[in-house]
Amino acid sequence: MGFQTEFNSVCKFKSKQELDDLLEYGRGKMVKSGFRVFPTGQKVIAYTPENKAIAIVRIIASIAEINFQGEEVTQVEMELVRKLTAQEAEVQSALAHEMFFGERQG
Repeated sequence: MGFQTEFNSVCKFKSKQELDDLLEYGRGKMVKSGFRVFPTGQKVIAYTPENKAIAIVRIIASIAEINFQGEEVTQVEMELVRKLTAQEAEVQSALAHEMFFGERQG
């Protein structure tokens, strides 16, 4: 058992619904498997499930726990700072593919 540290600039959504809630209401949360440490209080780039940069968010809380099913999970609460422009999203997505997600295809 241990904590996995997330990159300070990456907050990737696995659920489209969680991302849509954040963009619509300006606040949201996501649940990640395993114990993870997110940079509470910092601004990070949010990515879609397809690895596309979409917004800048501020991490409000990061709570690691064992849920009722006995699984290690981390809940991350965040607020939307702003959506990225098309140009910003393209640049951030390209950099993230090289640095975090693997080689870019196409």
